[in-house]
Amino acid sequence: MRIRAGIVLIKNNRVALMERFRDGSHYYTFPGGGVDAGESPEQAAVREAHEELGIDVIIRRKIAEVQLGQKSRQIYFLVDQTAGVFGTGTGEEFSESNPGDPRKGTYTPIWMSIDELPRHGNIYPVDIASMVVKSIGEGWPEQPVLLFAQPR
Repeated sequence: MRIRAGIVLIKNNRVALMERFRDGSHYYTFPGGGVDAGESPEQAAVREAHEELGIDVIIRRKIAEVQLGQKSRQIYFLVDQTAGVFGTGTGEEFSESNPGDPRKGTYTPIWMSIDELPRHGNIYPVDIASMVVKSIGEGWPEQPVLLFAQPR
């Protein structure tokens, strides 16, 4: 089973996302990526934040697991930035991106206002975006939430 670790970074009522153009689609994802052999999901989340966003983070807590069919599981962590400059990531996402090749597409780290999240139907996973919006008014659930979603 493929495991992906993702982060939720909120600053000034905005959330960090990766804007993607790929295979003729435009969408947003929460920063993150695959958990490497010998690596914990927490370690992968910290590594991916550095690679994709150019920042160092500390994990505050696990907020959710998303089960995508039988082949993929995603684990999301609420994080705080401790160092680095947002948008300076140098991971393979950037070295392998190619706007001229629709299979590779582009990755762009962005800040999106939390108020704007509900207006986009193309933020994945949708349930994590909904959690972010809900957390502003109600706080985060005390325990991580288990969600089930269909693979895109």
